[in-house]
Amino acid sequence: MDAIELAFAGVARQAELLRTGEVGTRELTELCLARIDALNPRVNALRVVLADRALADADGAQERLQAGDQAPLLGVPVAVNDEVDVAGELTTHGTGAVTKTAAADSEVVRRLRAAGAVIIGKTTLPELAMWAQITETVTWGVTRNPWSLERSPGGSSGGSAAAVAAGLVPAALGSDGGASIRVPAALCVLFGLKPQRGRVSMMPDSDHWHGLTVFGGLARGVLDAALFDDAVMGPADGDRYVPPPPERSFAEAAEREPPKLRIAVSTKPVLPVRLSAEARTAVESTAELLRSLGHDLRERNPRYGQLVPELVPRYLAGVYDDAARVQEPERLERRTRTFARLGGRLHGRALARSLRREPKVVSRIGAVFSDQDVLLTSVTAKPAPRADQWRGSGALATFDGGRPYICYTAPWNRTGQPAAAVPAGFDQDGLPLAVQLVGRPNSETTLISLAAQLEAARPWSQHRPPLE
Repeated sequence: MDAIELAFAGVARQAELLRTGEVGTRELTELCLARIDALNPRVNALRVVLADRALADADGAQERLQAGDQAPLLGVPVAVNDEVDVAGELTTHGTGAVTKTAAADSEVVRRLRAAGAVIIGKTTLPELAMWAQITETVTWGVTRNPWSLERSPGGSSGGSAAAVAAGLVPAALGSDGGASIRVPAALCVLFGLKPQRGRVSMMPDSDHWHGLTVFGGLARGVLDAALFDDAVMGPADGDRYVPPPPERSFAEAAEREPPKLRIAVSTKPVLPVRLSAEARTAVESTAELLRSLGHDLRERNPRYGQLVPELVPRYLAGVYDDAARVQEPERLERRTRTFARLGGRLHGRALARSLRREPKVVSRIGAVFSDQDVLLTSVTAKPAPRADQWRGSGALATFDGGRPYICYTAPWNRTGQPAAAVPAGFDQDGLPLAVQLVGRPNSETTLISLAAQLEAARPWSQHRPPLE
């Protein structure tokens, strides 16, 4: 296998090659570091590269392999987004306002290390993970989409998505507080699952954005992401949300055919935006493919209601919380400071009302699943925007620019149930298209099996961005 083939082999295949000794852990890590040296200046996917630590960890992983250790990610290089703690490193949250290094690894980083992963660096994100459509900051610059360097990889996990799409790492950790795993996955030809709320511990934070945010992996294939998520899932002491365990591992689900499913199809957005013709076609063609695979599909729109008043207090109160933690708040961007001030005003009654109304909202939106197993929608209403389109814009203008990128995804952060982005071809300009699969609460394994079935019927991982 040549170097490029190895770089794009994916988590499952790389782990297999390492276990059989066909590839060494240092060889694979050095390959990723070389690709980062060559390509990261063009895409700006990694904020910091931990080269020396990664090579030492790779050597340690090799010793574990030779001792017979069967850890699932043993020797596989991964990246984590820069809102989780890596001991001794800054956790910048996309800003220059953080000056204190982390004293210890966060829970998700500990679990990656226990699974044998080699953490190669920390990926870029918009300041305080605020934006769904862009990953660009005054401090750390503009992150670009490997499929078109003039375009954005989306946000907030744009750096993680760009790193995987460019073959810098086979998988990366992302977070999703309204769109931020699914949109970058959709814009970069990756599979990205927003797990059930609480599925992956966020400790040392017991909660983030008042229940909106979750962690999960982005990878080229369904099994690759499933292996990553298996390694990091599960509760930890202090977690606010602890869902029941899945019925089987995500990796097992990725290798199982789903049963015949009842799938609702909807192109109705939760916000007033126009769905592009090509995004609509992606939904329709996926629906036809699912019918051909034996599933029962029908048109059915969820009753979203006026969801913005339910989401915005939690979002802005979360921004306020995050801004309050930085050491030098005066260095936050102007638009961040604006939303933090608004969040402070909403942190009382408006936030309490939103939290109190959650059962009613969840019941109304979730009624679509009373006789349906899965919901099929678009992920975004438009293709990837220009990478620097909102540079220098104010808070409201940037937020409004995100409407086409949260209009199908955000409701499911409000309800907390799982949803996944699945690649669905390319538009006439060669930009990625994708669809979203939404499941009932705690039904990640159903979504993974269904996504793997789509991947087998309409493969996407053979496509690579024009970077080499």
